[in-house]
This record gives sequence, structure tokens and C-alpha cells, in this order.
Amino acid sequence: MEKMIAQCISTKNKTTFTPMNSVYLDNAATTALRPEVIDRMTQVLKESYGNASSTHSFGRASKALLEQCRKNIAAHFNVSASEIVFTSGGTEADNLALRSAVRDLGVTEIITSKIEHHAVLHTVEQLAKEYNVTIQYVDLDECGLINYSHLEELLQSANHPLVSLMHINNEVGNILDIKKVAHLCKAYNAMFHSDMVQSVGHYNINLKEIPIDFMAASAHKFHGPKGVGFCFIRKESGLKPLIFGGEQERGYRAGTEAIHNIVGMDEALKLAYANLDDDKTYVSELKDYFIQQIKTHLSHASFNGGCEDAINSTYTLVNVCLPIAPAKAPMLQFQLDLKGIACSRGSACQSGSSQLSHVLSAFLSLDKLKQPSVRFSFSMYNTKEELDYVVSVLKEFVIGVSS
Repeated sequence: MEKMIAQCISTKNKTTFTPMNSVYLDNAATTALRPEVIDRMTQVLKESYGNASSTHSFGRASKALLEQCRKNIAAHFNVSASEIVFTSGGTEADNLALRSAVRDLGVTEIITSKIEHHAVLHTVEQLAKEYNVTIQYVDLDECGLINYSHLEELLQSANHPLVSLMHINNEVGNILDIKKVAHLCKAYNAMFHSDMVQSVGHYNINLKEIPIDFMAASAHKFHGPKGVGFCFIRKESGLKPLIFGGEQERGYRAGTEAIHNIVGMDEALKLAYANLDDDKTYVSELKDYFIQQIKTHLSHASFNGGCEDAINSTYTLVNVCLPIAPAKAPMLQFQLDLKGIACSRGSACQSGSSQLSHVLSAFLSLDKLKQPSVRFSFSMYNTKEELDYVVSVLKEFVIGVSS
């Protein structure tokens, strides 16, 4: 894929940047498909169109392809193929694990946090209404990081609990110590579910060493197609189906499988892990460069969550709080879009909402919340030239609204 660059045009009084193409910095929302994924999916759409549940040769060929993808994906996480259930994405995978755990596995209490994705938060809120489940929220520090001591306190007094905590926060990039939480849950006989949508394909995850029960992933976060993901379900968990019908996915998830999407996810994940070290190094350098440029040209800007902490924050995104008066804040997103810059003020799932980010509201002060915060998320298809252009637009906007 071509690198998108910004053309610098000098004028008499200042330097402005005119984008030759749009600058895409919203990779936490979704990613561009790798060309190899498109090629593989196109081949399958042309050649492997049989229903995987059919017994004739076309169906058997699709079934073989489906199960090979399942084995390939399972191998990345050091688990059995039977523990991978294909879904329509992370939201369905979260719902499958959480709803079935309450409905069928005797969970009466869910321990989570107020910075989870709405796929988790709205689901547990609904479960509280339907099944009278108790919801406990673990404390956060001033950066939005989980308080592990408080989590242990909640586990000590919990009754038939399930813990649901995301591995990497999709808005501020905070990283959960997934292994620590998994072992805490095991010590207190609690089930553990994690939304790993932002980490699968970006980090090595060995589920043989992490005693987690359920995990959700979505292909479009690692340069695969939209509309497909998977749920890891630990063997002998007792989980029951969420969608009923045929016997697809070993009865866990009825419905004809979208073979082309599953193959696309398999190909994207294979490429993500084959190139993980190089891509991580490159994207990490982009993030570090962006942070330094923000500090240099927008000295009063700050970073939300643990963005500047390489250990406690993902290398794929930053969340920037800009020194802009609240009355001028609504103009920012419009101006960025006008300049061809794609980013987000929070989760793309709620970008059309006028409400404040529930993630930032959970740990930022009221004064900080009044200022606009923007999430910029990176991929290997971004360049430093693009970041220079974005910083120049931000700087020009801040100066413009301040004068």
C-alpha cells in the first residue's frame, strides 16, 4: 500500500500543509486490509463458495478450509482448535461469554471496570436487569489503571464471580497485567473474561500460560475484514450457545459460516504475527515521534491515561488533551476532518454521540474533561510526514482559537 504523504507549501507568512491524500490515524477503530488479505479473500470468494455444512465435495472443501483456519488461529495462542469459536466480531464474542456465564454457569456477581468497551458495560448492565446480577467496579488510579489490590478485595468477598477486564483500553491504551489478573481469579475460583480486541495481532498472547476462561477478538483491528472475529472458550467451561439454529461451530454459534471472512482473518493474523517485531518497532517509533512533536509544538497539551508509559500503555495509540477553551472544542473535530485527518474523540462505536467519553469521565478531573481530547491511533501504513502535517494542523487550530 502506498504511503500517504503531505505536501508542504510555503507562503509569505507561514508554512501550511496540503494533504495529497487523507491521513488515517483511527486504526483503533478499524484498519485497512492488507493487500495479501484482499487477494486471499478474493480467491476464496471465487473458488470456495460451498456451504461448509453440505456433504458434497464443494461443502467438504469449504469445511476443510474452515477447520484449517481454526487450527491456524488456535496455534497463535497455544490452544486447541476446539476452543476457538468464530463470531461476527468482538461484540458478539463478549456477549456469548458474559450472557452464557450468567444464564448457564451460575455467575451471580460480575467484577469489571468503568472504562470497559460498551460491548461489555452495556451487556453487564442488561444482565443486572434480567438476572439480578451484582455488578462491582474495580477502582482506578489517576491514569485510569486498574487497582489490583482493590480487585483482590472484591474477589475475596465475591459470590460465584466472573471478572471482565479488557487487556488494552481502546481509548487511552492502558495495558492490563492480564497474567496477574488471571492468576488472581484462579486463586479465588473466579472465571475470567477479557476483551482482547485491541491486543490480538499486536501482542504475543500465550493462553497456555494465562489461565483465562474467555477471550474476544475481532479481525478488523489487525488489518483483516470487518464482520468476523472469534471467542476463545476454555475447554469444559460449560458455556452454552447464544445463537440457536444449526450445529455450526460445535453448536456454540448457529449460522452458515462466512468462509471468505474467516480465511481473511486467518491470513491477517498470520501476517500480523509474522511481521510483529518489525511492525511494532516501526509503529512505536511513530508514537514516540508524535508525542515529542506534540510536546514541542503544543507545550500545554497533555496525554490521557498512561500514554507516555511504554510499559503500561500500548504502542498503537495516544489520547491527547488539547489546550482549547471548551466553547471552541466542537470546532476541532470538524476542522481535522476538513483537513483530511481521520482520528477519534473516543470509541468509534459512540463517535456520533454528544456525551462525554465514559472512559475519560471515569478518572479525569472536571477541568480536564472540559477540554477536548482526541485519540490518534497508528499502523505500519502511517509515516512521520503525516504526523508532521497533523501536528501543524493542530498547532494552527490552537493558535487560531486562542487569538
